[in-house]
Amino acid sequence: MLQLFILTLSLLPWIPAILCGVTTVEEFAVLEGRSLQIPCHYEPQYATYVKYWCQGRTREFCSSLARTDNPGPVNPTEDKVIISDDRAQLVFTVTMNNLKEEDSGWYLCGVEIGTGWTADTVAFTNIKVFHGLSVVNSRLSGEEGSSVTVECLYSERYRESEKKWCRSGDWSSCLLTDSEGSYDDTSVAISDDRTGAFTVTLKNLEMRDSGWYWCSAGQQQTAVHLLVTPRPTTTSVSTTPSPTTPSPSFPISHSPPKSVNRESWKSKSYILESLLVCSSILVLVGLAILARKMWKLHKQEPAPGRVKEMKARLSDSLGDGSDGQGTAVIFHNRDSQDINMY
Repeated sequence: MLQLFILTLSLLPWIPAILCGVTTVEEFAVLEGRSLQIPCHYEPQYATYVKYWCQGRTREFCSSLARTDNPGPVNPTEDKVIISDDRAQLVFTVTMNNLKEEDSGWYLCGVEIGTGWTADTVAFTNIKVFHGLSVVNSRLSGEEGSSVTVECLYSERYRESEKKWCRSGDWSSCLLTDSEGSYDDTSVAISDDRTGAFTVTLKNLEMRDSGWYWCSAGQQQTAVHLLVTPRPTTTSVSTTPSPTTPSPSFPISHSPPKSVNRESWKSKSYILESLLVCSSILVLVGLAILARKMWKLHKQEPAPGRVKEMKARLSDSLGDGSDGQGTAVIFHNRDSQDINMY
């Protein structure tokens, strides 16, 4: 139980750093001789606290390089480290100028909480300073006939070195700067400011210019890819007036013919098919009604031969001597419901 209590007390100084801390980028890579800015973000409760920039892997054994409570006079061109605090944005920024390879290593952004049981809240970052060559944008694109500019960055040791621009895979295409650090022709212009960057401007781009290139300083090279897009085509409108024709004496409709697309044609075909089916059904129904009426009429009218046969039988019976009294022949006419007696 006592050991658990001692362990809890030992962790108390680190609780603020764990719960509410400072954050920054974990790693930076920068060319030798150039500058670097590191943003350190903190929580709102630390807005009025002192911030500092320190070189080292641990808080206890780091070398303080700048503090917000003792910034001193700021000279961006000469000061090695500059620190500034923006309390409105809750971030303090550290600027390191003219970096050397020996400046590579671990650094930390810190917020000074106090002494005793409370530890400072910090965030670590690793800075790698290297010598060599890099480009601001390794993939460029431009329209046919236009120009694009490539910015190649080099470290300090290549300041006086010869700068080149070459097409990848073709050493004979390399263009070199002169003693003044420049080169210029109708298609390429190179300019070296001797402060860590040289620019290459490709003029009057053609479709065949697409491909891989590399810029070089001393023995260092870095690749650049260029994509040339075709120039958009524009349709020219003729300004020549068309000959006038005499107007006819009767009106002419100038409305353009209506285009028939696939959907409208489908809808019209569907309507025609529907009308055809309905018409066929109506014709069939009419024929059925007519056939029924004809069948009824045929069934109601007695056959003429049957009437004659009945009359002959009646005449024979009267001819046998009977007076015909008490004899009745009834003919039914279903339409009129008349009864004829003989």
